[in-house]
Amino acid sequence: MRGDVALVQNRFASTTRRVEMAVRSRRIQSALTSMIESLLLTTARVSTFFGSQALTVASGFFFERDARLYLITNCHVLIDRPTGHLPDRIEIELHTDADNLTQAIALSVWLYRDGRAIWHQGRDGAGDIDVAAIQLDRAALPATEVLRAFTPEHLLLRLQSVQVGTPLLVVGFPLGFHDTLHHLPVVRQAVIASSFGLRFQGQGYFLTDARTHHGTSGAPVVMRDDSAPGGLPWKLLGVHSARLDIVGGSQPAEELLGLNCAWYADIVLTLTVADALSSEAQEAPLAQPEKRQHDADDNNQTDDIDDAVHGGSFNNR
Repeated sequence: MRGDVALVQNRFASTTRRVEMAVRSRRIQSALTSMIESLLLTTARVSTFFGSQALTVASGFFFERDARLYLITNCHVLIDRPTGHLPDRIEIELHTDADNLTQAIALSVWLYRDGRAIWHQGRDGAGDIDVAAIQLDRAALPATEVLRAFTPEHLLLRLQSVQVGTPLLVVGFPLGFHDTLHHLPVVRQAVIASSFGLRFQGQGYFLTDARTHHGTSGAPVVMRDDSAPGGLPWKLLGVHSARLDIVGGSQPAEELLGLNCAWYADIVLTLTVADALSSEAQEAPLAQPEKRQHDADDNNQTDDIDDAVHGGSFNNR
């Protein structure tokens, strides 16, 4: 009888220890999540597909306006006819557990309905702007989604308030590289390399000086601002699009310019005006989440069309 009691007590103690360890582990994960910079939760890995065939990996970020949620990325991530890049859907990695960032799903979003694109892109007097916005259906998102979104309040009101040489960050997935365990992007340092507020060469972008790679297309370019709202102390200045080098040159690596173009972020306001949405976009198929295995091999499929839109005097490779 005493042996049976001792056995029950040992089993109870063992179960109690397992429960305590699980609770402790969850508390540690929760504490770690609270330590995560909010900036890292604004940016998602964007994988492009044609049917089931994986094509490229790029970057994108979330923007919220009047309760509508958008994914912002480059147009050339979604379509680039000169290179034959014609995906029909994308997948976005989303965290699903605030206490455990290792938990994530792939949200699959179809890019066309009845042959019409569901995204919106801008155009001005100089031509197409390499920024695209896709409205995400909130009903299709997991109930426990974990993300942070920029808002109109994170845009600059006075462009002249930023000077050349101002330090910036570029948040993305260079060469597909990221924290594969926690599904988080990495950050590269940059500085403003042209007069901010002026359209460089008449185009709607400014230059940054930073080391960037394929896969960074669509990344947010941000400046620290502790007065920014919503626990996200950053101003959204631009959308990274391409590396710029002199066309036709065969320069060694040490002779590359190391400059990049970033489209001014105010184009996002134009792309997210509710009245500007076409009926085709509003009727686009809902994005449906689907679970898949997150594979290390995915990291090899980077966005190697890092902007074929801006030809002319620059080589975007």
